[in-house]
Amino acid sequence: MTAVTPPLYAIGTPGQPWSEAETSLWRSQQQIKRSYQQLVLQPLFALLQQPDICAQAELIQYGTLDYQQFGLGQYPLYAVRSKDWQTDKPLALVTGGVHGYETSGVLGALDFIAGNFTQYANNKMNLLVLPCISPWGFETINRWNPHAVDPNRSFNAAGRESGTAQEAAAVMQLLQPYLANVLVHVDLHETTDSDNSEFRPAKAARDGTVNTNWNIPDGFYLVDDLDNPQPAFQRAIITAVEKVTQIAPADDDGCLIGEPLQQFGVIHYPKKALGLCGGLTAAKFVTTTEVYPDSPNATPAECNLAQVTTVVTALDFALTATV
Repeated sequence: MTAVTPPLYAIGTPGQPWSEAETSLWRSQQQIKRSYQQLVLQPLFALLQQPDICAQAELIQYGTLDYQQFGLGQYPLYAVRSKDWQTDKPLALVTGGVHGYETSGVLGALDFIAGNFTQYANNKMNLLVLPCISPWGFETINRWNPHAVDPNRSFNAAGRESGTAQEAAAVMQLLQPYLANVLVHVDLHETTDSDNSEFRPAKAARDGTVNTNWNIPDGFYLVDDLDNPQPAFQRAIITAVEKVTQIAPADDDGCLIGEPLQQFGVIHYPKKALGLCGGLTAAKFVTTTEVYPDSPNATPAECNLAQVTTVVTALDFALTATV
């Protein structure tokens, strides 16, 4: 199937990057569509009240996003970590909602806390789960933050996007003391139809470039790190998730989202060079999930379960590798 160039985006002048005027106009058009408080924080707080979970886990606030300058208020940021934190142990990191609109990443992280955290908390690794890194994006079902900046291109100085990303900065500050100890990092994402209908056209308009949409893969796939490939690790996850939901087949060019397939269900990205969350640490085992929630072959529950299955399989693989 040949990718097509979509109609021009409604904001901006073709070929000219946005000024603050266009960014402000874009921001004014974003609407709250769901509640971070009700759908993320309240369930999270309730989980940490359960005796079995609170015996093994503790809730920490690692920052606050302040968007009062835009009349958007403030968003507290929370993580769940092992209560019995031991500095000599390696760290297992799970991040969700870097792109707030990717719902199963957030809900999958919450489901992992609910159903699996205690199983691993007393094991050979410290656990740290950040279920919703971009709460304004979650509420507005958006890829960007209010500055029209992609947090997932902002996790180091090499990131492709310049601008303000409080979301990434807060995570980097939290992790700074532990970066050398991260053994495994699972970053939970989705690829959606809105990537083509909204977010890629918006990015091209913002940057003054021409957008050609990619083919949206029908199913689950993983993004390995180009500079630290771990094919056996990725293969173990694909094998486990295949029992839960469909794995995306390659397109006619042998690609997924324009990237050559490295093995069934796996592509490579240069994560550090792009400033991706998955490139933030020096972890040996890193993967980024891509769930397809718009598929007629997957339910929301299956999408959430695919995320949890990835985390559990990644932790099991890392634990076995370190024995």
